[in-house]
This record gives sequence, C-alpha cells and structure tokens, in this order.
Amino acid sequence: MKLIAANSNRQLSEEIAQRLTTPLAQADIRTFKDGEVFVEIQENVRGEDVFVIQSTSYPANDHLMELLITIDALTRASAQRITAVIPYFGYARQDRKAGPRTPISAKLVANLITTAGADRVLTVDLHAGQIQGFFDIPTDNLYAVKDFEKRIRQIHSGELDDITIVSPDVGGVVRARALAKRLNDRPLAIVDKRREGPGKSEVMNIIGDVNNRHCLIFDDIVDSGGTLCNAAQALMDKGAKSVSACVTHGVLSDHAERRVMKSEALTRMLITDSIQATDEVAKCPKIEQVPIATLLAEAIRRIANEESVSSLFD
Repeated sequence: MKLIAANSNRQLSEEIAQRLTTPLAQADIRTFKDGEVFVEIQENVRGEDVFVIQSTSYPANDHLMELLITIDALTRASAQRITAVIPYFGYARQDRKAGPRTPISAKLVANLITTAGADRVLTVDLHAGQIQGFFDIPTDNLYAVKDFEKRIRQIHSGELDDITIVSPDVGGVVRARALAKRLNDRPLAIVDKRREGPGKSEVMNIIGDVNNRHCLIFDDIVDSGGTLCNAAQALMDKGAKSVSACVTHGVLSDHAERRVMKSEALTRMLITDSIQATDEVAKCPKIEQVPIATLLAEAIRRIANEESVSSLFD
C-alpha cells in the first residue's frame, strides 16, 4: 500500500499515515508560475495499491487539478489500483439543475476523476448521498457522526436530556435524525427558511419545540456562515437555552469565522479537519476541530485488506 498526499490538507494526510504506520510516498506536486500543475511520483508504484489523499477545497480548481494529474501520473506509472481519498468533495452542492441552462457540476467532476484513472473513491459526508451514483466506480461515503457524538457526550455530560437536534433545512432531516438517534433518541426540530440567493437565506419558522432546550444544529457544510448564524438567532428567539453547531466541512469562506465569533446566539461550532483550517479559523475560540484521521485510516486499511467497510457507514 502507498499513501500519497497532495497539497490541500497535508496535516490530515500525515495523521492518517501515522495511524496506518505507513509513511507518505515521495511525490513532487507543485504549480508553475503560469498556474499549470506538475506532478512527479518519486518512488516505484508499479503494482501497488495507491491512495491519493486530497480535499477539493479552496482553491477548489487548483486542488482538483492536482488530484486529477496525480491520478493520471499513477496510472501511467502502472499502479495496480488507485483510490481517490477525498475528505471534502467540492462541487457537491451543484448536484442538480438549480435553474434553466445550469450545469450539474458534481457529475462532471465525478466523470473527470473516473476518466483520470481512479478505480475507487472514498469520501466523507457527501452533500447529497445520491452523488455516489454519479460515479461509475465504487464509492464509499463515510459519516463523521460517530466522531461528533463522542465529542458532544464529552461537552454535554449529564445534560443530554435537555438537547434538541436541529436540522437547518428539510433536506438535512435524515442527517440530523442519525445524530439524534445516537444521542439517546433526542427530539428533532427543523429550521424552515427561504433562500434569497447564493449564500443568503431568511429564516421563516422553527418546526418543533425548542423552548428551554440546548439546541444543536447539525449540517454537512458551513460556507459563509450567514445561514447558520440566522438559524441560531431564530432558535434563541423561540426560547432556546443555548445554540451550538456541528458541521462536517468547514468551508468558512469570506471571513465566516468572524460572523461566527460576532454571533451572540451561537456559542460553539464543531467542524472536522476534512478541510485544513486557516490561521484565523484555528484561532477562533468558538470553533473546534474534531479529527477524522482515525475514521479515514480505518477505511483505507479495510479497503487495502479487502475487508468490509460497511460498518463505518453508520
């Protein structure tokens, strides 16, 4: 087995390698001054089972090209099997035609990864589960809910009975229900909102009883943070004791950490390290990263050993 780390999240790759007691393979992945990506695999991979670790986070297009060209280089170097380990799958929100004459970019990216030569994909908390069907190769979609559950139990020790899990929209109810079930079947609430445009939303109503409850918003992606902060304020206006959030992928664009910090309603936000945190995010006292290296390392080990990974999906 060979592990290759591209440049999007070197720290996570090193932690995965440490848990697998397998050093990262030597590879030179760099960008020329004109923006072209160059990849050179600096050790023999012929006949090897290779895992390329790369989130397609900001800058999304550069990191996507790094992934594609690395896969191509491995294909031409006669690797036996190539698994694209994508902790955060960018373009996942473009999973359908949102209007006339618009693309389904998630499908296009899936085609690119397959065409480049990947034999398998391993990812975490896809924005929509049906994106697995966009790939014509085996695709494993892991969930960070176990890692969040463990941290929540540590934070709210003795207070689980007062927690209500909140879905930020109707589409996230299944995800929120999975966490609620793990936390001793906590009650659910739903934020009913109307989206005014990209990155903008208006909270309209809260479905469910949140009065005198510790509310925990559970979502897969936080981008600008505006929707999250608005939802937190709406919950407080409905009588919530406190509002915190668990979000798998902390995109946190456009200084979102500042909005989180300034929000009087939102007290804490847990995110995974699927996306490498900027210095500003790492220093924000309201934001805490939950590591997922153990989850990914175990999935990689099972895939390499041809063992079942289905138990990791729950």
